[in-house]
Amino acid sequence: MSGNAAALVAEADRASAAQDFVQAQALLRQAAEQAPDDPSIFLRLAGISRALRQPRVALDAVHRALALAPLDFMGLLMRASLLDQVGQDAGEAWSHALAQKPSGEMPPQIAAAVAQGEKRLAAWLEVREARLRTGMARAEARADDEQRRRIDRFRSNVLRKTRPYHSEPTHFHYPSLIEHEFHPRSAFPWLAELEQATEAIASELQAVMAAERAELVPYIQYEDHLPLAQWQPLNRNPDWTAIHLLRNGRRVEANARHCPGTLALLERLPQPEIAGASPNAMFSLLAPGTAIPAHVGVNNTRLVCHLPLVVPDGCWFRVGAETRFWKRGEAFVFDDTIEHEALNPTDQLRIVFIFDVWHPGLGLVEQDAVAALIAADGGTPAGER
Repeated sequence: MSGNAAALVAEADRASAAQDFVQAQALLRQAAEQAPDDPSIFLRLAGISRALRQPRVALDAVHRALALAPLDFMGLLMRASLLDQVGQDAGEAWSHALAQKPSGEMPPQIAAAVAQGEKRLAAWLEVREARLRTGMARAEARADDEQRRRIDRFRSNVLRKTRPYHSEPTHFHYPSLIEHEFHPRSAFPWLAELEQATEAIASELQAVMAAERAELVPYIQYEDHLPLAQWQPLNRNPDWTAIHLLRNGRRVEANARHCPGTLALLERLPQPEIAGASPNAMFSLLAPGTAIPAHVGVNNTRLVCHLPLVVPDGCWFRVGAETRFWKRGEAFVFDDTIEHEALNPTDQLRIVFIFDVWHPGLGLVEQDAVAALIAADGGTPAGER
């Protein structure tokens, strides 16, 4: 801000403090001519114009400010409020403003405006969602279950209730693979056989847990100096442990010998065989009151299957924008390179059987190429899963 503009703004502030808003407005207009690239002057001018009950003049000033600083929270907040005042549809304006809301406490006057804006936005979204549902009803009625799920997510994304998530592996990204948070069951016809084996697998879990020489280890283990911040709270933490049957392609005999039926079933499934990396299969034990922080996996060419075995009510698992509650015997396949997290909020232990499978979008030649590359690169990176 130039010296002349700053002097005019200071004089306008004094006029405003004396309730001489007409003079303050005139001075701010002069300041804006002196410093046309300063959004703060236009925001002051908008505030003074609103005090003079000139909402459309104020709105013009806000638009000048936002042209210079499009993501300014106070400018967006004032714009939404002024659109309400002049009787225009302000729903999307409130959405834009609230998307830029800063964290932490706000002054009472601003907090009140934000609270009002949240109510206005909720009402606008409700009306908009009803309109979209009505418009889509005929097409949605013809959809199968999987199509209906995707249509619902499409509408949810448009309404900004959810957002898109994408595969972001830490190390190995194969291009052009279809991304699903939870993959459709139809791609994995063997899920029914797996679910039918729930009791048998649970019985072998009990056998290995009761065995004297079984190996129960922290799920996450790596050297403290490695740059793996996403795992720091759970590194070597006994609150999240695993009984490995297959680990990075090797059979863990101390545990595997108690689970012949489980391993026989796995032999019929499309698990990757990659030296130093896969197959993997384990019983995952999450202690009471333990959270697994949001994170992503190593390699998008493999997917992960969960078969819940011991699941107290309330234990949940989120992948991207979709959250599911584990239910005993109900398996699912998900992409662990999409951000995911979990929580056991109960006072009981949660146990899930976990193993990896090839992404169904890979052909046999591509599977061989992936296996060759990862093996040549040394397998699963240290500290990763």
